[in-house]
Amino acid sequence: MDDRISVTHADGDPVSRHPLEFVERKGIGHPDSLCDGVAEAVSRRLSRFYRDEFGRIHHHNTDKVHLGAGRSRPVFGGGTVVDPIYVLVGGRATTSVDGESLPIDDLATAAARDYLLETVPELDPEHVVVETRIGQTSGDLGSLFDRGEEPLANDTSIGVGHAPGTQTEQFVRTLEPRLHRELSAVGKDVKLMALRRGDRLSLTVAAAVLDSAVDNLNEYRDVLAQIESLIEQHAESTIDYPVSVTVNNADNFAEGQVYLTTTGLSAEAGDDGSVGRGNRANGLITPHRQMSLEATAGKNPLTHVGKLYNLLSLRIARRLHDELGATYSGVELLSRIGDPVAEPWAVDVVSTVDEHEAVRDAIVDEFGDLDDLRSALLDGRLPVF
Repeated sequence: MDDRISVTHADGDPVSRHPLEFVERKGIGHPDSLCDGVAEAVSRRLSRFYRDEFGRIHHHNTDKVHLGAGRSRPVFGGGTVVDPIYVLVGGRATTSVDGESLPIDDLATAAARDYLLETVPELDPEHVVVETRIGQTSGDLGSLFDRGEEPLANDTSIGVGHAPGTQTEQFVRTLEPRLHRELSAVGKDVKLMALRRGDRLSLTVAAAVLDSAVDNLNEYRDVLAQIESLIEQHAESTIDYPVSVTVNNADNFAEGQVYLTTTGLSAEAGDDGSVGRGNRANGLITPHRQMSLEATAGKNPLTHVGKLYNLLSLRIARRLHDELGATYSGVELLSRIGDPVAEPWAVDVVSTVDEHEAVRDAIVDEFGDLDDLRSALLDGRLPVF
């Protein structure tokens, strides 16, 4: 593989030296993130079913999920959901084996509902309608599963990753879980947008507030103050420069128009979603970085390089940081359909590590450990958005 690997020295992280930096995170309850989560949950359910029933994973890609918003009447003290959220699960899968039809739609529907209800405790079963339209996989792509012992690439695709990330990126990525953990009045739909201008950071937060947790406008405003205070605390422990925070900037207190929700989701009343429109594989949207447009969630974990190479590029970059002390590494992986997944068409690495042979050794080692990556995906231990 050595002749396919290019390693270039970098003086440091170019984004950290740029005068402006934008970093976005769509929280776990954002409509686009919900679609990513459903797509991945369905893929895991199908993968486990195939493995348990037939001893191996069969071809599938369930990365086509759409969410249509419902309708609600939030009020202080607790409102109601009037029309349910609608989720359509599409994609392709192996729907029959040896002439026997498989319960793909039932499995997909159950996986989608389980994921939504477990991820958003405020959702009741009647708040969600799930429909599946998963078609039979194409013969060409399905044959890649059956051609020899080594998995062959499902696509010609690019995977991109970097590590360790700027202070802004790390601040944004680690903030959302803390908000959910420490502030029970904040719903699962939280969107973060950070702007670093020089050595100052401005953060705009859209946080759905649960109507059952606040009895009036004053209590709602108190929740916003708690959010701001927690973010300032988080900034003190994660970044070296001052931060200013704006929470729910679209609120109009004079008119009584505030971001109040019954389920903690904007999807309950007007915000739709789709797979692949949100966070990249590292959990962020970083327009100053190279990014792949591939939707990582929902693609099969055996042959689809649109999933594997994005996650693998992150693993390589993080390994270069953890083991070789890289202060910055950018990794780009290129596949070619029909070639073995473990044999990329090209690898391009830009890193602060001077020992290029050590970088190459780490890359070869990670490609040799793809099964560990796949196991982490099947077990749900590896976030993909």
